[in-house]
Amino acid sequence: MTERDRMVKGLPYNPYDKALIRARGRARQILRRIAEIPEDKERQRKHFFKELFAETGQRFLIENPFICDYGSNIYWGENAYANFGCIILDAAPVYIGKNVMLAPAVKIFTATHPVEHEARNSGIEFAKEIRIGDNVWVGGGAIINPGVTIGNNSVIGSGSVVTKDIPENVVAAGNPCRIIREIKTH
Repeated sequence: MTERDRMVKGLPYNPYDKALIRARGRARQILRRIAEIPEDKERQRKHFFKELFAETGQRFLIENPFICDYGSNIYWGENAYANFGCIILDAAPVYIGKNVMLAPAVKIFTATHPVEHEARNSGIEFAKEIRIGDNVWVGGGAIINPGVTIGNNSVIGSGSVVTKDIPENVVAAGNPCRIIREIKTH
């Protein structure tokens, strides 16, 4: 099993593996190209995002600056939007649903480290998949932590730190993020 296989499966992996370093370098090259494309050339930008990501919808918009680790573990839904300054550390898969709105400076982190300092100092990491359902709005500056799932139609308040799963059809906010109220559906 390669280090990449271990990484995407949530097993301990060595981030200094040469193939992983090359994969992160590839992502940075594509992101530099995207950053250089004028905003009125959205078609060109989409082309490079389609090259970078594992999957995208046909319609989507991602504002610059955008940062990710690999890109190849990001599944970007139809009509999903990321405002300025979105960061996704995608060592494990990140699934962004349809019609998702990520406000400015949203951070999505799959990568994590051992709690014990000796294990952490060894350099070994692991990652946990993140899923954001359809029709979700994540407020500005929110942080989505490793292993979290956010259910369809939910809203995450600005500045929230999401450490646990959030169900469908709720407004949740805070640090740590907690359910504030349910969203009534028809």
